[in-house]
Amino acid sequence: MFQQPRAVFAVAFACVVSFMGIGLVDPILPALSAQLDATPSQVSLLFTSYLVVTAVAMLGTNWVSSRIGAKRTLVTGLAVIVVFSALAGLSGSINGIVGFRAGWGLGNALFIATSLAVIVASASGGFAGAIVLYEAALGLGIAAGPLVGGLLGDLSWRGPFFGVAVLMAIALLATVVLLDATPTPTEPTPLSAPLKALRHRSLLTMSLTALFYNWGFFTMLGYAPYPMELSAVQLGFVFFGWGLLVAFFSVAGAPRLQARFGTAPSLYGALGFFAVLLLLIGLFTDVRWALITCVIASGIVVGINNTLTTQAVMLVSPVPRPVASAAYGFVRFLGGGLAPYAAGKLADRFDLHVPFVVGAIAVVVAIGVLVTGHRMLARADAEMAASGHGDDDVAGEVADEFGGAPGAIDQEVEPELAARRKTAARS
Repeated sequence: MFQQPRAVFAVAFACVVSFMGIGLVDPILPALSAQLDATPSQVSLLFTSYLVVTAVAMLGTNWVSSRIGAKRTLVTGLAVIVVFSALAGLSGSINGIVGFRAGWGLGNALFIATSLAVIVASASGGFAGAIVLYEAALGLGIAAGPLVGGLLGDLSWRGPFFGVAVLMAIALLATVVLLDATPTPTEPTPLSAPLKALRHRSLLTMSLTALFYNWGFFTMLGYAPYPMELSAVQLGFVFFGWGLLVAFFSVAGAPRLQARFGTAPSLYGALGFFAVLLLLIGLFTDVRWALITCVIASGIVVGINNTLTTQAVMLVSPVPRPVASAAYGFVRFLGGGLAPYAAGKLADRFDLHVPFVVGAIAVVVAIGVLVTGHRMLARADAEMAASGHGDDDVAGEVADEFGGAPGAIDQEVEPELAARRKTAARS
């Protein structure tokens, strides 16, 4: 893992900072609400603008990278993140921060759609080592994001935004200097390819499952900090514990469950447990210890679901991996973006218990949608076991869950995936 060129470590460092952004703002949500005189529903738009723009941008990331190359796409994404995270820190209103978070989402889509591909292409220490390095960067970023956000947010709510800008600027400079130019693909990807791919029932089923799951997930992520009534540092430690569990069960727990029980049963269990946790949060929103316990425990099921859902998408989709990843990312990020906004309206109209109960119902709906695809998941599991490519297929799927990285491991597993697509198309 560590026998890689400096360019690989430069991109890996940028990945750590990028994945920190997932939970970076959570500890400062109450502070933003109080200091900028904004309601929780207004603050929730930080998630909505970021994720909706990321969702829409996912439709075009392959189109861009297939025309200008991976390095230019990567550098462009980093530059956009630096500019808009700094502007968010300089902003004096909640509407300004929401707008700049939207620009941040555009940069994030461009960056994470190509980062793993660049690491694999630049690696000299072996394909497997590059994947492990990437997953280590992802886990470190997810776990450290809330803690860094809490520590910087304790000084000022502007701290996390400026912190990301500085760290990403360092990563940008290192990437420009150390990373060699990457070739432009010979066959550009059509802009319409991801939307056309959703005509396939298998891909649409998994995408809708992820949409309803993300509705519950981002309801929790966007609204759980308020009833906890903790300081920024305390919230940082709560979500640091959550992030550690997400990272561990994404990389270590999910593959073991999949190997023992299969994809569908493991997902039923993870989604069911998550629905129960959301319901408990909704029922015991005013009980701080119960709320904190449920939020931290949700890291287990979030990690399992993130990996296995995305892996399933790549196994059952009858279209090329980059196209499937973009289509899937578009649908699921829409759910994640709209959920905090809807949760805010529900909290304003009723009370803070209702959004979490609705989130639990959404996750139950996700289980219902997934059941309709049980046979295709069982068939994909059987084919993966027969081919002996299970470890290769799981590798890097966590990266896909947080934004794509399409095509990164195609050179290793695409022949086997192509065979499965033909089987899926015939059935």
